[in-house]
Amino acid sequence: MRRAEDDRQHPRPRGAPRRGAARASSVERRACAPPSTLAARRSRCRRDRARRPTRHPTVFGAMPVITYRDALNQALREELQRDDRVFLMGEEVAVYNGAYKVSKGLLQEFGEMRVVDTPITELGFAGVGVGAAMVGLRPVIEFMTWNFALLAIDQVVNAAAKMLYMSGGQYPMPIVFRGPNGAALQLSAQHSTAWESWLAHIPGLKVVAPGTPYDAKGLLKAAIRDDNPVCFLEGEMLYNTKGEVPEEEYVIPLGKADLKREGDHATIVTWGKMALVAVQAADQLAKEGIRVDVVDLRTVRPVDTEAVYASVRKTNRCVVLEEGWEHSGVGAQVVDYVQRECFDHLDAPVLRVHQADVPMPYAKQLEKAAKPDVPKTIAAIKRVMYLD
Repeated sequence: MRRAEDDRQHPRPRGAPRRGAARASSVERRACAPPSTLAARRSRCRRDRARRPTRHPTVFGAMPVITYRDALNQALREELQRDDRVFLMGEEVAVYNGAYKVSKGLLQEFGEMRVVDTPITELGFAGVGVGAAMVGLRPVIEFMTWNFALLAIDQVVNAAAKMLYMSGGQYPMPIVFRGPNGAALQLSAQHSTAWESWLAHIPGLKVVAPGTPYDAKGLLKAAIRDDNPVCFLEGEMLYNTKGEVPEEEYVIPLGKADLKREGDHATIVTWGKMALVAVQAADQLAKEGIRVDVVDLRTVRPVDTEAVYASVRKTNRCVVLEEGWEHSGVGAQVVDYVQRECFDHLDAPVLRVHQADVPMPYAKQLEKAAKPDVPKTIAAIKRVMYLD
């Protein structure tokens, strides 16, 4: 920022406006900055870029394109082959190949001792999984939907999440609870809740929400190998989506974000199925000359805060896109992180795009109106850029 003579004698805090003048935008500050300031910023950006997440490796060469469903199936198969302590249990996972065909073919390959059909008793088979993990097995518990998991929440929250702490470290809890999360199409209020904020509130749980086939496979493998309870949130609307997935072995560490699109005008922070919405919004904005970072958290507990900070410090604007409701959502936590660590870098308030604050309607047009989508995301980006 070009400073007046007064400012050189009495330096102001970084980002504070001159007396009687409106604060310059980030574009104006860059254009008017003296060489020393620009050099310092470039140096800081290089440091931030070194900490930023990168897109998935390209060393694999040409990769097959498969569905999200098949990526999960591959992850389960490979981990069942790799470790005979791993087993899958849930409603219809065996004979019926899973309600969404994620476990197709696993019963035939691994047998009924490792691919276990259960009655419609979420609390019961979640508890069996907790007990199995306590004695050294590595169960993968499938809920037909996380909306049904509410019946088993005592085992997830009071047993799995707290056992390691309550036992003084004697009982690790290597268990994965997985299934579709959030809304699909016209499943109405009781089958359309996004559960990540509920689960991420609990110390002791790790919460993962992959939005692409590549991420789904790599993160599920990491979740199965983790010695802590992991809540793995999939999506009915994601199962048929396709993406590149390498045939070679790979594992994505939990707690690492991914940069789905790169830009310098604004940042979108998101996770789960909203990653697809964010990418579509970014691609549409690019046609208008607006370039945005899309930071896909992938894991919402723990959060890769350094990836968020690096992006916001570069773009100076942030929109948080989430599937769930506004009140007490994961997005609120992300906004808190940003305002604490990036306040002086912001050129606009952080905005959130989220579901309307109502139970999910059944009527198609009302459901569409309630969900976060591409137009709402684009509108938020333009607001933080003061274009609307």
